[in-house]
Amino acid sequence: MKTDIEIARTADMLPIKKIAEALQLEESDWEPYGHYKAKLSHTLLDKLQYKESGKIILTTSINPTSAGEGKSTVTVGLAQALNRMKHKTIVALREPSLGPVMGVKGGAAGGGYSQVVPMEDINLHFTGDLHAITSANNALSAFIDNHMHQGNELNIDPRRIEWKRVMDINDRALREVIVGLGGPAKGVPREDQFMITVASEIMAVLCLADSLEDLKRRLSKMVVAYTYEKSPVTVKDLGVEGALTLLLNQAMKPNLVQTIENTPAIIHGGPFANIAHGCNSLIATKLASKLGDFVVTEAGFGADLGAEKFINIKARAGGIEPDSVVIVATIRALKLHGGVDKNQLQEENVEALRKGIVNLQKHIETIEQFDLPYVVAVNRFPSDTAHEIDYLVKWCENQGAEVSVIDVYNKGGAGAEDLANKVISSAATKKKGISHTYEINDPIEEKILKIASRIYGGGSVSFTGTANKQLKRLKSMGYDNLPVCMAKTQYSLSDDPTLLGRPEGFTVTVRELKVSAGAGFIVALTGNVMTMPGLPKNPAALKMDITNSGEIKGLF
Repeated sequence: MKTDIEIARTADMLPIKKIAEALQLEESDWEPYGHYKAKLSHTLLDKLQYKESGKIILTTSINPTSAGEGKSTVTVGLAQALNRMKHKTIVALREPSLGPVMGVKGGAAGGGYSQVVPMEDINLHFTGDLHAITSANNALSAFIDNHMHQGNELNIDPRRIEWKRVMDINDRALREVIVGLGGPAKGVPREDQFMITVASEIMAVLCLADSLEDLKRRLSKMVVAYTYEKSPVTVKDLGVEGALTLLLNQAMKPNLVQTIENTPAIIHGGPFANIAHGCNSLIATKLASKLGDFVVTEAGFGADLGAEKFINIKARAGGIEPDSVVIVATIRALKLHGGVDKNQLQEENVEALRKGIVNLQKHIETIEQFDLPYVVAVNRFPSDTAHEIDYLVKWCENQGAEVSVIDVYNKGGAGAEDLANKVISSAATKKKGISHTYEINDPIEEKILKIASRIYGGGSVSFTGTANKQLKRLKSMGYDNLPVCMAKTQYSLSDDPTLLGRPEGFTVTVRELKVSAGAGFIVALTGNVMTMPGLPKNPAALKMDITNSGEIKGLF
């Protein structure tokens, strides 16, 4: 069987000009970034603001295995299927981070015959957006340290600096560091931390801003530290919002590429779903909806993470609504939730499937809570047996859930035409308005409890002593009317990655709360979720290489 990169190399890519022309873009609307990539103009969304929007299809999933369940692949395959059926469709995805690319999970460009291309470019640096975010984030750290070194006019308490440095790779050694050592000329010594770039608030800000003006406004509101009197210090206080916006100027422009079947793809932004809000940029989703009859987009990990945040954060911020939801399920993940060891998932086990299907049931109930129509997409793997597939399909039918068995990895868009038909029918039933999990003016602790109980199925929420102090501070600062972004494991509905299936009545422990005032939400960290992941014992990077002729090998 061919690898993803071998399949991608066989793609008959069109020059990016042809993709832009298919979207009826004028030359002033885009700028080429090589032969097969382009940046879309800052002003394009304003230009299209009065154009009727197409339907938004949101792809989510059940709680995944460590390898993922092919959600990006399904998203691409569905968009290709809709285009094959003569519906003008655009796929909107997040940009891959080098952390998972070099780690264990792989890229975020889809797979098999449902990929976005050029695959190598997209997974390795792409157009430099993540590097621009890294630069802006670390420039802000430099401005903070320099301000203290030059006299500390704002009276910043070095023990209460909230802003962390970032890099776009998994590196556990940088989770806790000391900076400023070496004497007076080297700065003010203090403890610091590194996070992965996709966890930076700047990433979240870029993904929720709808213009350069809005980007600058949001950047200026970011809280970076507290004074000795415990008053917040913002980017605006430092006076560097203009410089940060300048560094992000090109990164703010969405990226236009294509799929293997030449379906237009807009790839922009990439916040992690277990750490941040897990959705591609708002401006990319809005642009795609203006340029097509359908936009197929994704939200990271299961419906307990990405979809919840899409509805309660992204949709709220942007005034958008999904018209239908695709819930991706795999037999291997359901067997894992049914108690099968991860090394035995390829063996037929209908009994484990029966036990683990409660995980899918909870995610269906979550989407129903939002008052959204949905279709269950069974992403077929080679190890799936006829008995297992038959059981899962009949279970869905007995639940009254639309279901479609798909094979977009091997067949591309042709493997999802049945799903496409059901999604079209599903979107046609959408009623105006969606139901949110909580009211925006609910107290912070009530918002978290509603997410924990209604979305996760938990019984209570516990706040550590640190989190309780932070809760009081956030309320006193007037930030209690913001949405909540939960940082939680993707492997379980709970905050404990070992509790698989459908645990109930558990307690979610919030260990830390912090405000992302620029992004416009409160981050609640639970369990042992790390904002700087580590590499596995045998990272994917060990298999990667490049020949003297420039041919890349081992990239999936």
